[in-house]
Amino acid sequence: MSARPGTTHEGLHQIGEVSARLGLSLRTIRYYEELGLIGPTQRTEGGFRLYSDADIDRLVLITHIKPLGLSMHAMLELLDARDTLAGTGASRAATAAAVKTLERFSGEATERVHLLRGQLAQAEQFAAQLRDELHRHRATHLVG
Repeated sequence: MSARPGTTHEGLHQIGEVSARLGLSLRTIRYYEELGLIGPTQRTEGGFRLYSDADIDRLVLITHIKPLGLSMHAMLELLDARDTLAGTGASRAATAAAVKTLERFSGEATERVHLLRGQLAQAEQFAAQLRDELHRHRATHLVG
């Protein structure tokens, strides 16, 4: 399908629309493409990237994975495993390997969430200390 920039493509979205919709910069989306994490479903004759709803869902998934601190290689491994399980025709061995990969990442994600919760609790405690200190200083300096 070829199309002119600025025209509506049924089920396809230009990179600017995807960027605005997901709150990702164009540079970030292009970077994910360079890393092989995502790719446009197709391009217009002028070379504009066109993304499907499935591509957008994959970008959303990447944004959910990102806070877990996985390397790009690990993210690609996880996405590949999910693609294997979502597709049809994968061998029994490939499916079993993909399930094992998901099990491993599930455990790692759970561990990372616990770590992030601990860091968040420390940050909340520090923020509370700063608020208390601010209130004390305001009271001391404004009462004089």
